[in-house]
Amino acid sequence: MFREMRRTDRQLTEEETMQILQDNQYGVLSTVSMDGYPYGVPMSYAYANGKIYFHGTNANGLKKENIEHNSKACFTVVGNTEVLPSKFSTKYESVIAFGQIKISEDTQDVLRKLIQKYSPEYLENGEKYISTTMKNVTVYEFEIESVTGKARKNG
Repeated sequence: MFREMRRTDRQLTEEETMQILQDNQYGVLSTVSMDGYPYGVPMSYAYANGKIYFHGTNANGLKKENIEHNSKACFTVVGNTEVLPSKFSTKYESVIAFGQIKISEDTQDVLRKLIQKYSPEYLENGEKYISTTMKNVTVYEFEIESVTGKARKNG
């Protein structure tokens, strides 16, 4: 299923690709609804151990329903960009990962990864926050099966 990248001249190394996943703040999780329509939702996330971690409410929503229906998904991150008006183009870096999602067994650890990424100066308060919100969230891990990074680096 996973195709070779058409623009191999813009393909990033595995190390560069993982660095983009590590460094950026948001990605778009794309799942498939029961009616066959794609659903893309912007997400905060953490990347560690070759997996992408994120969370959502325990309440039934489209993201949760889609994951329960079909665990296959795509996660896209766009890093640094710069519009090049005179060239009718853009400098960019991006990552697209395909894989499967499952509910994580370690809610506390995933929430801690997110706190460490987004609020590192508030770790003590983050621990308190985790203990009060753990029962209200579901945490997920996205097991990467295929990932590519792509960039236009020069103008």
